[in-house]
Amino acid sequence: MIKDNIIKWIKDYALEHNKTSLVVGVSGGIDSAVVSTLCAETGLKTIPVVLSINSQDFLAFDQIRWLDVKYSNIDWKIIPIEKLFREFVDVAESLESDSELGFANSRSRLRMAMLYQIAQSNNGLVVGTGNKVEDFGVGFFTKYGDGGVDISPIADLYKSEVYELGAQLKVLNEIMKATPTDGLWDDGRTDEDQLGLTYNQLEEAMKWGTGSKHYDRYVELRISNLHKMKSIPVWKKV
Repeated sequence: MIKDNIIKWIKDYALEHNKTSLVVGVSGGIDSAVVSTLCAETGLKTIPVVLSINSQDFLAFDQIRWLDVKYSNIDWKIIPIEKLFREFVDVAESLESDSELGFANSRSRLRMAMLYQIAQSNNGLVVGTGNKVEDFGVGFFTKYGDGGVDISPIADLYKSEVYELGAQLKVLNEIMKATPTDGLWDDGRTDEDQLGLTYNQLEEAMKWGTGSKHYDRYVELRISNLHKMKSIPVWKKV
């Protein structure tokens, strides 16, 4: 069973590297709900963290409360870092570095910096929540933000497979039905708003190739983000 295999894989990796806790950013979406639950299932200390920059997604709070009731190894944290982000924005704007996309990515990088601070204070691993479509299809993640993790337990699963896993883990129905969003934009734009396709359409394009009517858009997204999915280029001496 995929669920049991992933749980064992997470636990084995942590024990192999002498880590005693697992840190997961919880957003209120299906991916982080599934990953935080898988981590809890290992029996290792699991630290689900809500980095409430916008304080607008109550599903994240519902998820950590659900975990806390169901499992005895949960040490949840809610960290409002809006003030820190706004100070960052003020400094950037004073330097005339006011890219809207840059600020969205900086939100993600501030989150990841906090997750690593928590992980290193708890002998832990930062556990990624990216799925196959995001991480290896269209590169829909922030470089050195949510793309900066220690392990990626669902990165070989299509989005549809993540939902199947969510059903097995009995993830809250409200989260299963929620519209996917990365929560990085003040206007609340969804993943589909940014990508121009649904995850089902992207998954179809990945599986069917040119046989999918969505393939051209998929390739456009993939090419623009390939730099995130490749190793950092290194100049080498002759």
